[in-house]
Amino acid sequence: MPLSRFSVAQKIAAGYLLVVFFCLAAIIYALTALNNLTQRSEELVVHKFRAIVLARDLYRSLLDQERLERQVLILRDVSMLPLLDARKEETFARVNRLAAIPLDGRFDEISRMFSVLDEVGLEERSLLGEERWEEAEQHSSSVVSPLRDQLFDKLQQFRRNQENRMDRTLHSLSEQSNKAYRFTLALAFAGIGLAALVATAIILKLHRSIARLTEATRAIASGSFNHPVGLEGEDEFGRLARDFAEMERKLHELQNLNLDANPLTRLPGNLAIDRELESRIASNLPFAHIYIDLDYFKAYNDRYGYLAGSEIIARVGNLIKDVTARLGNEEDLIGHIGGDDYVVLSTPDKAEAISAEVIREFDAIVPDFYSEEDRKAGFFKGRDRYGVERHFPLLSMSIAIVCSDNLRNPSAEAIGRECAKMKEYIKKLPDSNFLMDRRERR
Repeated sequence: MPLSRFSVAQKIAAGYLLVVFFCLAAIIYALTALNNLTQRSEELVVHKFRAIVLARDLYRSLLDQERLERQVLILRDVSMLPLLDARKEETFARVNRLAAIPLDGRFDEISRMFSVLDEVGLEERSLLGEERWEEAEQHSSSVVSPLRDQLFDKLQQFRRNQENRMDRTLHSLSEQSNKAYRFTLALAFAGIGLAALVATAIILKLHRSIARLTEATRAIASGSFNHPVGLEGEDEFGRLARDFAEMERKLHELQNLNLDANPLTRLPGNLAIDRELESRIASNLPFAHIYIDLDYFKAYNDRYGYLAGSEIIARVGNLIKDVTARLGNEEDLIGHIGGDDYVVLSTPDKAEAISAEVIREFDAIVPDFYSEEDRKAGFFKGRDRYGVERHFPLLSMSIAIVCSDNLRNPSAEAIGRECAKMKEYIKKLPDSNFLMDRRERR
């Protein structure tokens, strides 16, 4: 699985787990190695070192036994025999203790030689007890002493072998300890190193991502809404990059809608109206297209000036917004096509009530737009677009309502054509009027 699919939090957790895993592995290995070293050290102290000490004591005890035996033979003193017997018992006790140490059979030959020495010693002891000194001396020099000399050599060799083995074991323990120390350090540093690599990758990712997001933010702030962030993946920054792209798209739409909005009424313009119209047609839900137009506005604008005309445009826009907010739906759109033309997209059941109330409130404020003279007269003189002087009545309003479910194939063009035809007819009627097309499936 690629790393880009992991979140930043998961990557940080992975780095932490790497350290924990390798440190635990190092601790477990170190404890295992330490336990092994401890066991081998105990074996060294309990077995090998004890064997060396017992071999040394056994050698000395054998020497003492030999010296005491010679004293008995020289002095020919029977009273010293119990002391000689005690020395022999002490010697064989040490032999038994040494033989009890598990030494892989290395002491078996010496133990057998001591058994032979014990047998010939019994014969010598019998001669000494009978005070047959010449025979005892002869037996000692010809049988016991050669055997005892062999034992001396064997014990010396045995002790040297044990000392050499102990030296090798100590050297092996030292090497094993160093190896365990190095391997433990290697495991610890491996975990730290891998965690450092993960941390470095995360830091670089954070730095690069923040830099790109900062660059994108500055681009958006400067008005550029087509600046790719360039971050991919399933982590937080990848999702944030996609959110940025979506935000850029929406800000771009809002900018277009804002630029499209009429500066006087701040109502959505043609772009927003067309988009909403196409959306409602695509949804296949019935809607009402309410087209609102002011009558004789050009003549009024020519007589009272651009500022007065602009004030009327703004007040009518606010009036339509207020009425639609009260009588319409929350999702209704109030748009300003331009000049004195407005559009409301609502539902068929609300259209007539909105139109009637807009006309009522508009007719109530119209007199306020005129001078006392024109208001009393109910008209004023002016020239039409052809330069012909004529009487122009006070402002009125014409509203054409086309419902999408009255058309077999509703489209923005078809609705626009029907509204234009109806408006042309309504404008010929006196005063303010609205007309709803009730013909079906044309």
